[in-house]
Amino acid sequence: MIRAILTTLGLFVLVSITGIGCVLFVFYKYGQALPDYRQLADYEPPVMTRVHAGDGRLLAEFAMEKRVFIPIKAMPKQLINAFLAAEDKNFYTHPGVDFMGVGRAVLTNFKNIGSSRRLVGASTITQQVAKNFLLTNEVSWARKIKEAILAFRIERAIPKDRILELYLNEIYLGFGSYGAGAAALNYFNKSLNELQVHEVAYLAALPKAPNNYNPIKKPKAAHDRRNWVIGRMLEEGFISLVQAEKAKKQPLKIFRRSATEYVKADFFAEEVRRELMVRYGEEQLYKGGLSVRTTIAPRLQEIADWALRKGLVSYDRRHGWRGPLLRINDNVRFERPSDWRSALANLERPKGLFDWSLAVVLKTENQAVQIGVEGGTKGQIPLQELRWARPWLEGQKRGAKVLHAQDVLQRGDVIAVERVYTNPEGLNYPDDTFGLRQIPEINGAIVAMDPHTGRVLAMSGGYSFELSQFNRVTQARRQPGSAFKPFVYLAAIDTGYTPSTLILDAPFVIDQGPGRPKWRPANYTKKFYGPSTMRLGIEKSRNLMTVRLAQTIGMERVANYANRFGITNNLQQTLAMSLGAGETTLIRLTTAYAMLVNGGRRIAPTLLDRIQDRHGRTVFSHDRRICTGCRQKAWAGELPPRIPDTRKQVTDAGSAYQVVAMLKGVVDR
Repeated sequence: MIRAILTTLGLFVLVSITGIGCVLFVFYKYGQALPDYRQLADYEPPVMTRVHAGDGRLLAEFAMEKRVFIPIKAMPKQLINAFLAAEDKNFYTHPGVDFMGVGRAVLTNFKNIGSSRRLVGASTITQQVAKNFLLTNEVSWARKIKEAILAFRIERAIPKDRILELYLNEIYLGFGSYGAGAAALNYFNKSLNELQVHEVAYLAALPKAPNNYNPIKKPKAAHDRRNWVIGRMLEEGFISLVQAEKAKKQPLKIFRRSATEYVKADFFAEEVRRELMVRYGEEQLYKGGLSVRTTIAPRLQEIADWALRKGLVSYDRRHGWRGPLLRINDNVRFERPSDWRSALANLERPKGLFDWSLAVVLKTENQAVQIGVEGGTKGQIPLQELRWARPWLEGQKRGAKVLHAQDVLQRGDVIAVERVYTNPEGLNYPDDTFGLRQIPEINGAIVAMDPHTGRVLAMSGGYSFELSQFNRVTQARRQPGSAFKPFVYLAAIDTGYTPSTLILDAPFVIDQGPGRPKWRPANYTKKFYGPSTMRLGIEKSRNLMTVRLAQTIGMERVANYANRFGITNNLQQTLAMSLGAGETTLIRLTTAYAMLVNGGRRIAPTLLDRIQDRHGRTVFSHDRRICTGCRQKAWAGELPPRIPDTRKQVTDAGSAYQVVAMLKGVVDR
């Protein structure tokens, strides 16, 4: 009897030693050359950069992985409980590997041998952190062993809360969501603290396989999985029976983030992206979690976009009609609504239409055109709305006047239209009336700036960002023409001239050298007006007076002022440059005019007010003035602090005032 006991005990010791030896061997073999797990203590996951307008509304987001990092202390307890119930109920008690969970998984998989059921895993949250951060997704025993070894090491080096924080901010939860914070926004358009029980349960249902529980493509599977998590929360005592029953009855409603209000300013947002890229590089821009407050005023941006498009469309219309977008072939039976509706639906919508609609001409008459509009409705374009559409000809000419509707459009033409309500005389049209529209070929730009700070309040770099991402505010170099003349006059005033100084307006001829024609600038009217005051010269934009003035004060001085105001750095010192023949950008010219308005003080144009890093520290501020006394804890009736004006004076304030007063005369007279 004793011998049997000793034999059994010996075998047990031998097996134990062998088992421990095997475990130690496995740990030794697979534990070498593993990634450094200690880096997780200071790891910062990639976080999206968010760009806000001047009023705080969202302007743009830049990210490789759309993630909103939420510290564990800021996460709702209910959310944490949901993930623990679904993924790792023993998280706060196991050492990195849940041995009881492993045992259950082994038994379950043993029972399922021969069935089509997939193998059950037993990975803890710590193991998932090890896999997601330090290993690959390779399916093998070797990876599982490495995962377990790293889990033990991570648990010894990093607090549980930090591990959970990394997990909840790193996991992919579908819909382009990395981390629970982004998922709450993308699925429910809510922040984490606004989520209800059934919503946190759904998020906790996603880590295993987000695509298998897609609420749109697989609503039943998503609903069942959510309810399973609710059941697990009930079993673990995280919610009451009443809460569980109520949560299970809630429908699974998704509110995508497309409903989030964005400020529409594509050119401005792209310019901000370029500047952030130059300042901080691609890594910080797309992964650094910057919070950017820009200068844009959304209301002014709307007005700028509207004014630019209206002006470009109006200019384009004055040059005539270039024809339909395309034609639908003649085998379509236009008298059958199903035919033309199907034909329209199959067309790709052209870029740059904005609120205009696509339409097809169904029938032409003398006084109107009958059209079918996308969406299935019918309408008409009266002759009055077609009179502008004279044929477009080369050389800025137009063809014959439009006398009949069929002079412009034919059946099968696909066109852009807009609903109109009144005719040019102000009389009401019938409800089904549309006007013919045309995407302009001409382009332009507009920028609005605060002249005292350089803050860009609105910027539109073209008719449509869809059609062209080229920003004509900052990238297009153009001749300013007469817009440069005020700086010639400013240079003269700074040398002693006054607005009442007489300048001769008479023929001006320069010999340009052998074999070259003589240069004879002329006024727009081709007339000469004799001695005239400088004020009158700038009001009437007299070329001859400007050239003669530039010759008198010297082009070197004019070039110096062009450089001083930032219009151009190296203006060629020829008299033609005084008439604006040099090239500059709209943003530089606008900044120069702003320096005239603010009394001649230097400003730098900026799209950015402030930038903060992911921890809330300010890393950039456009306003760098030091304000002593601005951070007082309490106000005791003392005078407000005076903030120093550090702007450099680039010209005499009196001279700048005189030029502004002269330019006011351009408008007044």
